[in-house]
Amino acid sequence: MRGIIYLSLVTSFVLMTITGCANSVYYAGMEKVGFHKRDIMVSRVEKVQDFQKDAQDEFKSALEKFGSLVTIEDSDLKSAYKKFNDEYEDAREAADDLSESIDKLEDVSLSLFEEWENELDLYTSKKLKSQSAKKLQATISNYKGMMKAMRKSEKSMEPILSTFQDNVLTLKHSLNAQAIGALQGEFTSLKKDIKVLINQMNISIKESSQFIEKID
Repeated sequence: MRGIIYLSLVTSFVLMTITGCANSVYYAGMEKVGFHKRDIMVSRVEKVQDFQKDAQDEFKSALEKFGSLVTIEDSDLKSAYKKFNDEYEDAREAADDLSESIDKLEDVSLSLFEEWENELDLYTSKKLKSQSAKKLQATISNYKGMMKAMRKSEKSMEPILSTFQDNVLTLKHSLNAQAIGALQGEFTSLKKDIKVLINQMNISIKESSQFIEKID
């Protein structure tokens, strides 16, 4: 068992090292063609916003399909189940894409801040160094607020996806009127949860737009 754990830790470390090296090579290559980490960061903030909007649409669409199941006739249940399952899969994919895009944003941002802090030692002017240091701290502070909002909206997706998955499985294992009855109690709760999720994503999108305005 200890050998398996050790191998797992070594594998994780190697993967992290490879990923870190790959990112460093990517950033260096982009810088050579005129795209600095700051530009990549802003681009990734905008990409997160796009994925958040996509996720909102997918979750709303899945809720609509879920709602239609509550009053569906038994004869149409198999077809409706397939459509709902497809919508659930789309919502899951949108959530995964959003999480990945937030992770990528975090990676380039931390790399930028580290580079920025190291470059403060290159200043010969105390005044300019102080100004740059203050701007760095302000940027980090704004970034933390934006990231907190992003992670909060990201975290809100998982309970909804879990509920969707539970009901997909319930339908899959029992395509009958009894299964439909079990869904009816879930719909109102899901509707409220998705409303909260969409509101949190809108707050996050607003925060990230303000971040871009301040960093430009």
